[in-house]
Amino acid sequence: MPGTRARSALLTGTGIALLLGCSGGGGAGGASTTDRGAAPAATSPAESAPASAPAAAPTPPTPRAASLTIEAIGVANLRVIPYEGTTDDRPGTRIQNRGLAASPYGEHGGVGPGEVGNYLVTAHRLSNGGPLRRLPDLDEGDSVLVSSGGTVYEYEITDTRTTSFRSARSLAEQRAAVPGFPGRLPTQAVITISTCLTLEDHAAGNYWRDDHGNPEHRVDKIGVLSATRTPENG
Repeated sequence: MPGTRARSALLTGTGIALLLGCSGGGGAGGASTTDRGAAPAATSPAESAPASAPAAAPTPPTPRAASLTIEAIGVANLRVIPYEGTTDDRPGTRIQNRGLAASPYGEHGGVGPGEVGNYLVTAHRLSNGGPLRRLPDLDEGDSVLVSSGGTVYEYEITDTRTTSFRSARSLAEQRAAVPGFPGRLPTQAVITISTCLTLEDHAAGNYWRDDHGNPEHRVDKIGVLSATRTPENG
């Protein structure tokens, strides 16, 4: 089955988070140790040429906006807005508060749709329209469609994780290029779709919140890219 192969690839780590780098002088007022009439020592070009600055790394392009469709849980064309940052930070929360989904990219974020690495998508479950209210019901094998720039990327759900916002390790695992394995190099494109577990936290008596109003726990649905379609190839 394709879903089994995708799950196996991700769990064995072949599937798809990341972070941030004298010259001596003569004695003051001292006499020269060379004769006054002697010619100064020759200096090689290598010694006289200033050191060149290292070439700056190219800036990766900003990912395109996208739309998210998950038929199994009734999500249709949910707008996904990219921003430079990390999951559920202040800029990301502002996007979610508009009833949209947010996708962080950059040094502490993920990649764009269809790219090798971890495409991170977050949205509210209970407030501002609750676009991901049914995300906990998404099952392995279910299909997720991401449309961007005229291309449709299809991901197949292979795994479910729970992230704790009170654990730096847990957050690093969520945001890793290979979900669950910080520092591991990605070899394929995956998606992490995340929303709050507020109801579950409250049922357990956990009312903790961070500075942005996020509860402690979030559910993450992870999928592996299974197909790419354009208008030309259907």
